[in-house]
Amino acid sequence: MIFQLLLMVGLVNIYCQTDSLIFKNGNHIVGELKTMNKNVLTVETTYSKSDFSIEWSGIKEIYTKTFFLITLSNGSRFNGQLKSVSPGKVAIITSEGQPPVEVKLEEIVILDEIDHGFWSQIYGSIDLGFDLTKANNFKQLSIRSNVGYMAKRWQLDGTFNTLGSTQDDVEDIKRTDGGVTFKYFLPHDWYPLVSLEFLSNTELQLDLRTTSRIGMGKYVIHTNKSYWGFSIGTNYNAERYSNSSTADRESWEGFLGTELNMFNMGDLSLLTQIVAYPSFTESGRWRSDFSFDAKYDLPLDFYVKLGYTLNFDNRPAEGSLKSDYVFHTGFGWEW
Repeated sequence: MIFQLLLMVGLVNIYCQTDSLIFKNGNHIVGELKTMNKNVLTVETTYSKSDFSIEWSGIKEIYTKTFFLITLSNGSRFNGQLKSVSPGKVAIITSEGQPPVEVKLEEIVILDEIDHGFWSQIYGSIDLGFDLTKANNFKQLSIRSNVGYMAKRWQLDGTFNTLGSTQDDVEDIKRTDGGVTFKYFLPHDWYPLVSLEFLSNTELQLDLRTTSRIGMGKYVIHTNKSYWGFSIGTNYNAERYSNSSTADRESWEGFLGTELNMFNMGDLSLLTQIVAYPSFTESGRWRSDFSFDAKYDLPLDFYVKLGYTLNFDNRPAEGSLKSDYVFHTGFGWEW
């Protein structure tokens, strides 16, 4: 009798700690909600070894015992629980005892389980591409990777990309770029940013270009279908050239950038970024960096990717081209 009572108490306690979802098709699921970002909700259940990935747009009602950091499309952030008050509409119940805030489900763009642990906030991906042709014994290897950490109020992103190619009777081509960007999120989707980036490119005769940016940004669109934002600020540019006839350069520049991330298109996602750098200290000089990535998701978190990167400088090193581009195809994995 005592064992049965303890078992019932334990089951009730487990049930009370679970979250529940009701879908638009009438199905429901009970488990522990982990995160939601880019229209994908992750749910852990006791009856499956793997977590479930569920489209946020397919949810009709939601009830959570878990506390989340909740980000809305207007940039507002709350710590609290979710409780549906009508189909497609939920109340955010905060831990501070404030009156509930009612919002539409589509206004919620990010859920982060509070105190879920350091490793759960880390995300990243890596993909590889390799080309081999018999003509001229051509070989090319490319790697693209990124890793990031999303906290309650800030985000840290790092990238590293490299490409190398060899062929008979032609000098080897090497290109490596990467960087680290820090953002701190303010109300209404404003954020200050600081970044440090580097580029080494034999085609542009650059041993190393280092850029240090500081500025402000804002998301003008922030939904479960896409992000679109702009940033502006200043940049310190330092360049070291492999061409002995070109003197190393240091300059101050402005920068104006935009980023569009579209991801609620089935298994396809698109990312476009462009940044322009008008120089303050070198009259008439300006540079720009452009990148485009198309990613198609496969089972087990694998994907295939097509990428294009373009660097332009209207006053390059003596004897080098004004622009250089890379077209990348790769197979990768993300977490």
